[in-house]
Amino acid sequence: MQGKSVVMKKVSLAICIMFAVTITLQAQTSDLVIKNGTKGPYVDHTVAAKENFYSIGRLFYVHPKHLASFNSLDMKRGLSIGQVIRIPLTDTNFNQTTENGLPVYYVTGNSESLYRVSTNNKSVLMKKLVKWNNLTSESVEPGTKLIVGFLVSNEAAASSVTNVPNTKTKKQNDQVNKKEVVRAETVNKQVPSVEPVNKPAEPSKNPEVAQLKEEAKPVQKTAPQQNPNQGFFKASFENQVTQQPISKEQTVTSGIFKTASGWSDAKYYMLMDDMEPGTVVKITNPANNKIIYAKLLGEMNGLKQNEGLKIRVSNAAASALGVTDSDKFILKLNY
Repeated sequence: MQGKSVVMKKVSLAICIMFAVTITLQAQTSDLVIKNGTKGPYVDHTVAAKENFYSIGRLFYVHPKHLASFNSLDMKRGLSIGQVIRIPLTDTNFNQTTENGLPVYYVTGNSESLYRVSTNNKSVLMKKLVKWNNLTSESVEPGTKLIVGFLVSNEAAASSVTNVPNTKTKKQNDQVNKKEVVRAETVNKQVPSVEPVNKPAEPSKNPEVAQLKEEAKPVQKTAPQQNPNQGFFKASFENQVTQQPISKEQTVTSGIFKTASGWSDAKYYMLMDDMEPGTVVKITNPANNKIIYAKLLGEMNGLKQNEGLKIRVSNAAASALGVTDSDKFILKLNY
């Protein structure tokens, strides 16, 4: 009887542990609320057993050094179970165009319109907010949770927002009239269409490209060879320059790394040592004077295959620059 009692206690303990782990996982994969810090938007993540900077970085598509820097932590000291760290929301892990990933919510403040929600969350398209949250009006109550994007991770199953509960109160729903519906439809028609960036046979479905089309500067007549599709990050570079003027110009040997990004959304990326991840760099191909703007993902890490190279650019970036040599080629950097 005593042996049976011991076995029952162990089974009960195992069930309790499994329940606790389940609750912890659910807490980390639901109700992700976007927050804004001095280093940019982020969501909180509670460190679980056997997690470190590298495993969390792989999980959320964040370079481990950038993760440590974003949290002002020393990688050598490691992480503790239960420690809450900030996961930066970047162009590689935060999606505001499709419904793939874990929903990220924003809690509205007092007198906040849908337009203000959009501007406070990386200018997410208003028609996306309307669709993802089943809204019928541009007015929202304080304290309302609205989906403003999706966190993409290696272990997060793609989630489609097809049955999002209506966050409006009954009183607000009763006040919906034809004028509000027409206004919401107008929002949906405000996004212009745009031709694909690099692959004519692959139409672009990213409305952000269309939204940025009006902001792109026209090609100067004196430089007919300049690439008009200079990339999604051009506006970020111009904003970056206003805060910190260009101070470096380098001519470097470059290679290519493969990524699916950039072909339809013009988001070009690069790898380079000794530079803060997230920095946007102006890249010129001196062979044809074509220009793009690329965001730094992380370091080259001194790998053997990188010997003789100062940087690597994404394959879409190389295509936009008109690069014909897939091994090594010369590029000029300004940042």
